[in-house]
Amino acid sequence: MKIGNTDRLSEQLREKLEEAIATGAFRPGARLDEVELATLYGVSRTPIREALIALGAAGLIEKRARKGWEVAEMSPARLCEMFDVMAELEAMCARLAARRASEEELARIRKAHEDCQAAKEAGDSADYFRLNEIFHMTIFEASHNNFLIEHARALHKRLRPYRRLQLRMRNRLAGSFREHEGIVEAILAGDETLAAERLRRHVAVQGERFTDLVASLAELSSS
Repeated sequence: MKIGNTDRLSEQLREKLEEAIATGAFRPGARLDEVELATLYGVSRTPIREALIALGAAGLIEKRARKGWEVAEMSPARLCEMFDVMAELEAMCARLAARRASEEELARIRKAHEDCQAAKEAGDSADYFRLNEIFHMTIFEASHNNFLIEHARALHKRLRPYRRLQLRMRNRLAGSFREHEGIVEAILAGDETLAAERLRRHVAVQGERFTDLVASLAELSSS
């Protein structure tokens, strides 16, 4: 019981730190001290240390010799490049899922999409984000390509705070849910090309969406 509680606490702290990084509360190059963070969040150093290790594994922070953990640099151009790659990886997952998913996996994809609806209607971006991750991971699993799944999951983790931030933009929950609907339809129909294209467009952050994301980052970091 105690282990479970500790794991959950470190996960909650990781999410808080992720968001603080994405919104600019902890800027690139900022030092993350275990003692200071433990005091800030009113916890012991152990779950803080576990959260930092998880963030380091995701590439959000880096360990510097004799300096400890620091927030990794992330330029808008770099962020855009990472979303481009994420879009292609997820498109490949969708293509393979449309070809390979079993009936049971198709049912799980449909249910994962339906589960997002209540959060969308409530305007609960935090719950929608959690359910949205399940939706994407369900498609990953249905691709039946372990190497692809491994790399898609790794980059997905790296982009988690920025994907979460996107969902706070005006009308994005409803837009995301509509896009999910089209993705599910294509996968269920076995249309590999359409499934890949729809998931690629869903993930890619280009044009107005990228401009909005950069503007949100700038606004939140200066507030």
